[in-house]
Amino acid sequence: MAFNISERYNCVVIEFKGNVMGGPDAVSLNEKLHELIEEGKNNIVVDLSKVKFMNSSGLGMLIGGLTTLRKSGGDLRICNAGDKIESLLIVTKLITVFKHYKTLEEAVESFDDSEE
Repeated sequence: MAFNISERYNCVVIEFKGNVMGGPDAVSLNEKLHELIEEGKNNIVVDLSKVKFMNSSGLGMLIGGLTTLRKSGGDLRICNAGDKIESLLIVTKLITVFKHYKTLEEAVESFDDSEE
């Protein structure tokens, strides 16, 4: 798995690509999240549009990121989950844990709504 980071308005967008399987990727993502938090950037959107497959370790990686960000007063939201990923989130009941959006724009805008 690879990920790209960009900033949009009031949040950071992390775009995952390929297979999300945890392992070393989880370590590099966790390190990056801590760097962002230190910079005062703790509103994160994870774009899953280019993810082909995600296993339980990949889900664990997202949960770890969510926990880290919420402890720092921020949030991690997901968007563009394909049918397979969305089904995985529903089966594991994680769909109720994450704030999820159909589009990146909706996810980014959701941070504006929560600050009012």
